[in-house]
Amino acid sequence: MKKYDYLIVGSGLSGSMYANQLAQRGKKCLVIDTRKNVGGNLYCEQIENINVHKYGAHIFHTSSKKVWRFVNSLVEFNRYTNSPIANYKGELYSLPFNMNTFYQMWKVKTPQDAMKKLDEQRKNAFDKMKMEGIAEPQNLEQQARILIGDDIYEKLIKGYTEKQWGRKCEDLPAFIIRRLPVRLVFDNNYFNDTYQGIPIGGYNKLIDALLQNSETKTNVNFFDDRKALEEIADKIIFTGKIDEYFDYKFGKLEYRSVRFDTEILDTPNYQGNAVVNYTDREVPYTRIIEHKHFEQFGNQVYENKKTVISKEYSIEWNDKIEPYYPINDEKNTALYNKYKELADGQENVIFAGRLAEYKYYDMAPIVEKVLNEFEK
Repeated sequence: MKKYDYLIVGSGLSGSMYANQLAQRGKKCLVIDTRKNVGGNLYCEQIENINVHKYGAHIFHTSSKKVWRFVNSLVEFNRYTNSPIANYKGELYSLPFNMNTFYQMWKVKTPQDAMKKLDEQRKNAFDKMKMEGIAEPQNLEQQARILIGDDIYEKLIKGYTEKQWGRKCEDLPAFIIRRLPVRLVFDNNYFNDTYQGIPIGGYNKLIDALLQNSETKTNVNFFDDRKALEEIADKIIFTGKIDEYFDYKFGKLEYRSVRFDTEILDTPNYQGNAVVNYTDREVPYTRIIEHKHFEQFGNQVYENKKTVISKEYSIEWNDKIEPYYPINDEKNTALYNKYKELADGQENVIFAGRLAEYKYYDMAPIVEKVLNEFEK
């Protein structure tokens, strides 16, 4: 008899969801994490009575009533609506691309005039490709220009994308930007989903609720004592890096990472919005997050005389820093498929989540995926 039914490696949303569903079915789980706290990248740190998203902004959004009801049964969510602003050399534009953006860019006031301008710019980009003998976009820059035209590409896409990926747009594959949302309505709501919000009190409350019936241990590295840990449970849920699990047998998968510079400011309201993207190449950071706007609205903002901001810098990943965004190009996809073949052959190990599946996940799809697995 082993001590636990399941060892869950990693206490992020994937690991915590499995722990919750297994515990509900009477399974005894041990959840371990290398960090000093549970929650993975959802972890919030309280600074100046503000829940600071320590590993980047997380906004929960879904159109699934089942998922929304589930998370709200654990913690109440607020009514936060994601409406980011783009700052290009001091000019402000609404995101995603909608009638507000087109008015700010071209002073057009009707959907017909906006579409006329868009079609004109798209045609220019397509004609230029045709003159160069190019039938299909060969890179991200060409793809973006025929989707949205030169003006929006130059001001709101080019610099931001090059900072995000650390490469020139003409050196990035076209598939990264195959589709761009364009809305001919005055609507700054970034997501199309029916439901969105932030847990009241921060994401720690959601994770704590998911893990309340499981044993947790922090500051524990699975690979430091792997043999002993593998022997204490019948099965393993592994949410770490899939290549590390197999001792980098075929080589290392690549990621982009993020560095955060967090500051406490002596002002109640720094930028008036939770998210402001800086889209010109000269500004080194990609965006500034002002954390209080996720949970404090209207006059509430001014009750706390201080605010906390985080500047985000997209950087190349190495072994000493946190991997964030999988680079799903042909080379890395082929490498991942080799590891996936090994993973599929593991009888008592389930590989789940962003690092184990080498896939970028929003939060709601993780919740839905685990709920559906257990319903089956």
